[in-house]
Amino acid sequence: MNKINEFLNYTFDFTDQVHISVKAMLVVALAFFITNNILKFSRKIINKRLEEGDKGKFKTVFTFLKYFIYVLVIIIALESSGIQVSVLLAGSAALLVGLGLGLQTLFQDIISGIFILLDKSLHVNDIVEIDDKVGKIFEINLRTTRAVTIDNRVLIIPNHVFLTHSLFNWTQNSVETTEVLTVGVAYGSDVEKVKQLLIQVATEHSRVLKNPKPDVLFMDFADSALIFRLVFSINNSFAHLKIKSDLRFAIDKKFREQKVQIPFPQRDIHLYNNSEK
Repeated sequence: MNKINEFLNYTFDFTDQVHISVKAMLVVALAFFITNNILKFSRKIINKRLEEGDKGKFKTVFTFLKYFIYVLVIIIALESSGIQVSVLLAGSAALLVGLGLGLQTLFQDIISGIFILLDKSLHVNDIVEIDDKVGKIFEINLRTTRAVTIDNRVLIIPNHVFLTHSLFNWTQNSVETTEVLTVGVAYGSDVEKVKQLLIQVATEHSRVLKNPKPDVLFMDFADSALIFRLVFSINNSFAHLKIKSDLRFAIDKKFREQKVQIPFPQRDIHLYNNSEK
């Protein structure tokens, strides 16, 4: 029994003020083991009560909380074993200050990630626009959010950017979005015919929604053209560039067939010959 006590009380001296015994190490290991099992049990219970879509979000938040709790348990266990953790922290104050400054942005990203997951401002498959970049969200983590752009490139966005920049979520309300296409025609064109042709082109496109119906707005009398705006709805805004391109091809073809001119900028110059008297 004495040998066991001697073994448990054996200490490792690092400095005059910092030392740790075998007993303290065992206490920390036991506390770590118990905490780990409690967290696993808690996670299973909470997961059973969550919807399928929220389980992934809870996993990310739980991971952050798990490591935070581990640190607290280790500190409490060390203090309970007689180890002065404050001495360790005081001795490494300069290191901790430098580390804190270096990790400031990292902590901002993590806290922002937790807010994003909890308030549900972003979801996987949302199409967002930020800093003139458009992407489809496919992964939300604690530190970063990943999106794939229209040209199939992966956009990695630090989470704090969502809290410090304006964000356009194209699919926040629904998967349907309203798109516009601006077209100019020559002065003298039959405006009712132009409206009819534009609506016909939009209606014939298979990826343009039939409800709400496409509409045409007469926007302006410009310098060289009458400006119309074709308004239509689609249910895949990530493909809006391809759909608009198809419509432009179809409009050009339809206008050529119906003799509707798409003008180019032009100026009339009048020359006057003033003869000297």
